[in-house]
Amino acid sequence: MPDPESQEFRFRPIGHVRSPYRDQAEVPKGRGAEHRAEGAIELRPELAEGLQDIEGFSHLFVVWVFDRSEGFGLLSQPPTADRPHGVFTTRSPRRPNPIGLTVVELLGREENVLRVRGVDMLDGTPVLDLKPYLSSVPSEKLRRGWMEVEAGERAGGGRESG
Repeated sequence: MPDPESQEFRFRPIGHVRSPYRDQAEVPKGRGAEHRAEGAIELRPELAEGLQDIEGFSHLFVVWVFDRSEGFGLLSQPPTADRPHGVFTTRSPRRPNPIGLTVVELLGREENVLRVRGVDMLDGTPVLDLKPYLSSVPSEKLRRGWMEVEAGERAGGGRESG
């Protein structure tokens, strides 16, 4: 069996994103950022058959590549954070494996093109996979880690000192 830490994988994009965003600075960021921009996911034409019955889903996971990100850091300071956090607790594009994950609303399909709302990717971003969004986690059981703590501190619910 190969050493799991030394394995490498090669992926071929299934398509790309059409987005109104041409530059990373244009994408809304931080807590409370609303991703309502509409765009499209254009699959390679030979993969269109794989979209059969996708219209029955309201939302999709999009697995994509931060193709314009260079290098990575294990700590990242999000724009709304008061200190750095581990990269795996953030949405930083500077990751050991530059993979992004976004949930989009499916608005419609025309052959190999999906019209979607909620894009937060740059125009031309490579898409690796699509999956239907299915969540069985009740909202009252979801936790937001350090984001909840910092939001509470800014709202006046800071930590006790001493």
